[in-house]
Amino acid sequence: MGGSPLFAGGLQMGTEKRTEKRTEEQRRAEALALLKHILDIPSVNGKDREQETAVYLAEYLKRKGMETRVQLIDEHHGNVIGVLKGKTEETILFNGHLDTVPYGDINEWNTNPAVCTEQDGRLYARGASDMKSGLAVMAFVLGELAESGCVPQKTIVFAGTCDEERGGLGAKEIIKEYPDLFPELLLIGEPTSCQAGVAQKGCIWLKLSVSGKTSHGAEPWQGINALEQGFGLLADLREELKREEHPVLGRSTLQITMAEGGIAPNMTPDRAKFLADIRIVPPLNEKEVLNRLECLMQKRCEVYNGGLAFVPEITNYRMPAETGPENQWLHRLKGFIGDDAGETGINYFTDASILLTAWPDSPALLFGPGEPQMCHKPNEYVEISKYLEAIRVMEKFCWYIAK
Repeated sequence: MGGSPLFAGGLQMGTEKRTEKRTEEQRRAEALALLKHILDIPSVNGKDREQETAVYLAEYLKRKGMETRVQLIDEHHGNVIGVLKGKTEETILFNGHLDTVPYGDINEWNTNPAVCTEQDGRLYARGASDMKSGLAVMAFVLGELAESGCVPQKTIVFAGTCDEERGGLGAKEIIKEYPDLFPELLLIGEPTSCQAGVAQKGCIWLKLSVSGKTSHGAEPWQGINALEQGFGLLADLREELKREEHPVLGRSTLQITMAEGGIAPNMTPDRAKFLADIRIVPPLNEKEVLNRLECLMQKRCEVYNGGLAFVPEITNYRMPAETGPENQWLHRLKGFIGDDAGETGINYFTDASILLTAWPDSPALLFGPGEPQMCHKPNEYVEISKYLEAIRVMEKFCWYIAK
């Protein structure tokens, strides 16, 4: 690994080793205690100090014997980096995000979203599925591996990143400090319900400004309705993007999330603004979407001979990602999952969309115990049985890396 050495100016070495043997029941209790504790640490993006979760995980892994560091970014943001050094500098990168989305309407929750509650074989709290359960799986298994004194064949780096739910500050800081990491595999602990995640949609947040021509409401043909033109253009783009279908992710989507415009009930609106959330499947990318949008805008503008204008702006872009069915890491992961192993994809972006801009040749897989359909919703939960199952799979996967 070239570039900035891991832990330059911030090394913490864990040296304690557990000597007594624990029963499976004791290990289970410790794994659950780890998850419950990090669920009880508030890390709502834009509200709480996300780095507090990073500090806790760094101390936990240090006690287990791993090298750990909290990579501070600002007053509220920080990453946790843990390294289990191997016999070679070949690197496997485990990643998960520390932050959560806001709680939403508290009245829609049956429990306190800020406090982990165990009910009927589930743990309820904001972040239970997305994705502190995935974080806890990785931290627990790597801690067990370090505590055993294992020196893996490949170096395993654990990166718990902040600000994934917004701008990706944490992932960008990882790239900035360690540009030459070039991991052989990027494993993301996002919720996949213990299935092998092979693909994720990309995301484009599009801001569109429309200029038309006002007229009397009784004579709409004298004007150019900016609101109607904006809605029409985005509907055309939606249909254009739906032409490709991905075998796992399905089709791209476009949703108008804000529309603003109008002067008075009896006037044709000559100005309008729109926000659209676009989720694209591979092989679509930002450039291709803009090219298709440009063609659609040109067709509409030609009809009005210069009286209509569109100004698009992309305010956020996360690239789509997929790993092919022939990938060796995918085959291993599915083998450890067992006979019920299936391939799945997720409709939302992860930090892989940022990390792969620096390491485009690294395959990215998703695996976690959370339920994808519970992300960002009230009464978010994770099944305890799936959390423990994910630990079983991850332990086998890590011991394979260690060989």
